[in-house]
Amino acid sequence: MTVYGLHASHEQVPPADLLDAVVRAEHAGFAAAMCSDHFSPWSVRQGESGFAWSWLGAALQATAQMPFGVVNAPGQRYHPAIIAQAVASLASMYPGRFWVALGSGEASNEHITGARWPRKDMRNARLRECVDVIRALLQGEEVSHDGLVTVDRARLWTLPPAVPPLIGAACSTATAAWCAEWADGLITVNAPRERLREIADAYRDAGGRGPLHLQVHLSWAPDENEALALAHDQWRTNVHSPPASWDLDSAELFDLVSEHVSPEHVAETVNVSSDLGRHAAWLQEYAALGFDTVMLHHVGREQSPFIEAFGAEVLPRLDVSRPLPATAKEYRCV
Repeated sequence: MTVYGLHASHEQVPPADLLDAVVRAEHAGFAAAMCSDHFSPWSVRQGESGFAWSWLGAALQATAQMPFGVVNAPGQRYHPAIIAQAVASLASMYPGRFWVALGSGEASNEHITGARWPRKDMRNARLRECVDVIRALLQGEEVSHDGLVTVDRARLWTLPPAVPPLIGAACSTATAAWCAEWADGLITVNAPRERLREIADAYRDAGGRGPLHLQVHLSWAPDENEALALAHDQWRTNVHSPPASWDLDSAELFDLVSEHVSPEHVAETVNVSSDLGRHAAWLQEYAALGFDTVMLHHVGREQSPFIEAFGAEVLPRLDVSRPLPATAKEYRCV
C-alpha cells in the first residue's frame, strides 16, 4: 500500500491559498502533504515565494492528522543550526507529523546571500556536514564544527520526543547511492519509469533501507488541450536537467532559456491528461515501482478543482495507506 499526498508549491500559490488547499485535501482523502522551500519561483509567471517554515506551522495546526514534509537546502541561505531548531520546534508541537528532506540546493534560491555558488561536489560535502550537525543537535548534543559550515557551541533546548526523519533528496543514481550513507529515506521527482527504477535501485543497492518518496508533477483539466496549455504555461521552465536547474540564478533566466520549449516537451516530464483514469493508472505504476509515498503536484495555480476531482475519482481507485508516524528509525546503511 502507498501513501498518496499533496505537494504544496510555494513558488506558484500564495500561502493562504495553499493553506486552504491542504485543508481541502485532507477532507478529500489525501493522507499526507509536503511543500517546497523557495526564495524565488522558477518563472516570473508563477510569481510567488512564500516562506515555507511560517506556513508549515499554520498548516500543521489547520489539519487534523496529515504529516507534512519540506524539501530544504541547508548550508548557504540557512545555517544548519537554525534548520535543526525549526525542525525540533515543529516536531515537538506535532510529534510524528513532520519530516524534512535535505538537498544541495539551487542557485536561484541560494545566491541571495552574496556568497559564491559552489560546484556540485562542494555543495554535497557542505550538505553532508549540515546533516551531521542537524542530526546531532536533534539528539540533544552540543555541537561545535569548523568546516564548510561553522558552528560554535550550539545546543537545542527544545527537543522533540523523537527525532524526525532526515530524508535525502536525489535526482540521479549517484546522489541516490550517496544518500544511502546518511539518509532515513529518499525522495525524488517523476521521470521515465526505468529512470525511477534505477534511482530506487541505486539507493537500495547502496544499503539504503528507508522509505521511498516520489513527487509527481501532473496537470489535469476537464479538457485535454486545457491541461496541456496549463502545464506549458506553468512548468516549461522545469524541463531542464542538471546542471542548468542547479545553476541558473533567477526566474527571468529560467524564462529566457525556456522560451522555445514546446508543450509536447513539457508533457515528457509532467503527467498531462484530462482522463482521471489515466492519472490513476500512472499513480498505480509508481506504487508498483516500490514508492512508499507519492506526493501529487498539480502544476496549475488553482488547486481546488484538482483536489475535488482526484479526491472523488482517483484516490478511490488506488490502494491508499495511512502514513506511519514520522520518526527516524536508523534506516541508514552502516
